Amino acid sequence: MLLLTTTRDALLAPLQSVAGIVEKRHTLPILSNVLIEKHGDQLTLLATDIEIQIRTTTGGHIGGEDTSITVAAKKLQDILRALPNEGEVVVTLDDKRLTVKAGRSRFALQTLPAADYPRMNLPDGDATRFSISQKSFKRQLAQVAYAMAQQDIRYYLNGLLLIADGKELRMVATDGHRLAFASSPLDAEVPRTEVILPRKTVMELARQLADSEDPLEIVLAGNQVVFRFGPIELVSKLIDGKFPDYERVIPQNHNKLITFERVPLLATLSRVAILTNDKFRGVRLVLGDGTLKIASTNAEQEEAQEELEVDYHGDALDIGFNVTYLLDVLTNIHDDQVEWRFNDGNSSALVTLPGNDRFKYVVMPMRI
Repeated sequence: MLLLTTTRDALLAPLQSVAGIVEKRHTLPILSNVLIEKHGDQLTLLATDIEIQIRTTTGGHIGGEDTSITVAAKKLQDILRALPNEGEVVVTLDDKRLTVKAGRSRFALQTLPAADYPRMNLPDGDATRFSISQKSFKRQLAQVAYAMAQQDIRYYLNGLLLIADGKELRMVATDGHRLAFASSPLDAEVPRTEVILPRKTVMELARQLADSEDPLEIVLAGNQVVFRFGPIELVSKLIDGKFPDYERVIPQNHNKLITFERVPLLATLSRVAILTNDKFRGVRLVLGDGTLKIASTNAEQEEAQEELEVDYHGDALDIGFNVTYLLDVLTNIHDDQVEWRFNDGNSSALVTLPGNDRFKYVVMPMRI
């Protein structure tokens, strides 16, 4: 039975949109598959891992009969990637085997019934809905996502706090050692809604959203969130938990202020980081009159040191940080300048952007 005739890229592009969430090894074999539904010249692909579901629809596929089937997502993706860019791809379905033909290549894959494929129900009832440009949301994600915890026993830290409130969208992430906050304006008034997005959902959005002004529609309802952008619909469960009070963590009265050029500071820290201890990654910042000395040592008694001229004439300060936390923030913001505020050697530091109160980054010190 002929399913469709198309080009490699016309089938590979939508498959790549959904296949990113498919787990290679799963207790349910069907969750390694992608659901393919053909109706007329429309092709719908859907993948899920029970926590997240992604669906995309694409048109322009020639001929074939209407049907629904599931097939191994990674295998089909690898086959299509390996085929030549140009040329026709013919997909047929016979006796529960999906066959992909291109030129002299032929691949036959096992299938599982579409009726057995689990689907997440879309939220109904009361919902909070709003839109923001994909570019703005993606940029905001980049400013905070690196501060999420990974596999922390405090499961609510393995995600990102999303707050829609009035005409503002706020995002917060923390792993207990550092905290990142970013906000963006919204066009319409939204009732205050707080949710925690799972880490996997955040990373998938960061991968898929376009750097464009095209709209991203967000629907928050119950324990689910729906993101719609372009031809893609992403449904995700939310993390049920109480996120820490981030406002208490952000310092208010740090009086030692230094403004840095971001790129030179990033380069300096990257060089000094080469000789840090592999496990603790500590660097010392010694602030004096007009200078900032950045130094590191490791277990082999090797050391690195650089000095930067700074516009600072206050009290001396000697403080240590995990250099990874400093490199992360400088890599993921793109402004030319950053402001650092310090209090003393035992207090957290606050990183902000000049003239911009929409971004804040707090990092705890470490003993070196």
